[in-house]
Order: sequence, then structure tokens, then C-alpha cells
Amino acid sequence: MENRIRIQVDDLGIAEVTLTRADKMNALDVAMFDALQAAIKQLETTPYLRAVVLHGEGKAFCAGLDMGRFAGMAQASEDSDGALDRLIPRKHGMSNGPQFVGMGWRSLPVPVIAAVHGVAFGGGLQVALGADVRLLAPGTKMSVMELKWGLVPDMAGMVLMRGLVRDDQMRELVYSARVVEAEEAVSLGLATRICADPLAAAHEMARNIALRSPSAIRAAKRLLNQANRSVDDSAAALLMAESVEQSQLIGSADQAEAVKANLEKRLPVFNSLR
Repeated sequence: MENRIRIQVDDLGIAEVTLTRADKMNALDVAMFDALQAAIKQLETTPYLRAVVLHGEGKAFCAGLDMGRFAGMAQASEDSDGALDRLIPRKHGMSNGPQFVGMGWRSLPVPVIAAVHGVAFGGGLQVALGADVRLLAPGTKMSVMELKWGLVPDMAGMVLMRGLVRDDQMRELVYSARVVEAEEAVSLGLATRICADPLAAAHEMARNIALRSPSAIRAAKRLLNQANRSVDDSAAALLMAESVEQSQLIGSADQAEAVKANLEKRLPVFNSLR
């Protein structure tokens, strides 16, 4: 987790998890993915844990996938097996590695409070959506940005959003990849509320939780997780569908053109369906 994530646990059992790649707006590179997975695994076995506060250092919570990774997608690949091999295996229960950095916060036995500022774009939004509560600083911007880059949300975003956002609004956010301001994010259900100092508010909430019965808090989270599953408990199937769809998009000609057009600041020219 060195150079990516810092975990500090206080005397009340509140863990502060900090994304520390401030110079890159906490963007998700391979090391950040690995660090987030390791952090969740560490918290799963942390004794006397009562609550988790999740936030990012610097100007942003998380700007999404690292631009260097997008640049590497600018060349279309005729071989999709690499993406298939990476995304299809279930390494964390019903999730693959990238999905676990969103779903993992839900699977922790205690409440997770995300203090979000600056931006939470793409994968960064999906990390935040895994928290039980999202407190936003004024001026925070959020976006389901994957379609801008020729991709679909595949870090458990579909599973996590469906319990928060109305179906037609979720579709519009995914299709448009538009950026929403803090006030709209709250009205849509992407965030809980706006706070002048979300990190301080998150710690205050965590302290109140830490003073409750730990057995009752953990039971409440289990019940809330169960209440937000669909009737047929299709989360596992939807997570797999995310991975299958994404594996077919990564490296495709359309996806490479979407990336190149964005990097070159021009309109894309897609030929696949002509």
C-alpha cells in the first residue's frame, strides 16, 4: 500500500483510509487498485473495528482511471483474451479485482463513510458508491464517465447504482457520461448530503457510530445489505455481466477510437456498425 493508501485506526476503532496519490488526483493505476484491495482485506481482519472513513488527499477524492492507462488503450488490439483473462476470474467472492474496490466496502462488517471532494469520476465514483454514506464538499463533481472512453462501468457500478438511482436516471447518467454538480448528485441519489467539511462530518458520524452497540451496528449493516439486494439476488450475475461486456470492449476498434478522439480533442469517427 506504500505511496497509495494510508490506514490509521484510533482508540475508538475508527479507521481513516486515505488515498495518498495526491499529485495524480488519486487516479487509479495498478498500484492503487492493489492498494485498495489490500486495504479492504486488512480492514476485514482489524480487531475492534467500529467504522471506516474513506477520503482522498489533495484536490480530489479520485479522478478515475489513470490517464496513462487510457493512453495505452489508444491502439486497438485484435486479441481480447487478455481482457477476458483479467476480468472474468472471480478473485473476491462474486467480484473480480477491480469490482472488489467498490463492492469490498459493502462487504466490510461496519459502516463506511466516504468524504468526497473535488471530483469522483468513473472508477473513482464507483469506489465512493461502495461506501454506506457519501458526504460531499460544495463544488464536488461526479460522473459515470466510462462511455466517454468507449467502456462501460465495470467496478460494480451497475450493482451499486441500482439501489441508489432511479432506473431512467441511471441510464441517462451512463449513456451521457456527463458531469453532475454536488447538488444534483444528492438529488439523484449518488450522494447523501453536502457538508462544508465532509471529512470532519464523516469523523463525527463515525464517532457516533462507534458509541453504539458494535453487535447491533454489524447486524444493521447485514440487514441493510440484504434489503438492497434484488429479489432474485442477481448481484453476482450482474457483476459477471459487467466483466463480460467490458472484456469485449477493451482493445476493440471503437474503444481505441474513443480514447484517441478524447486525447486528440476531436470528434470520434466510429466505423464498426456502418
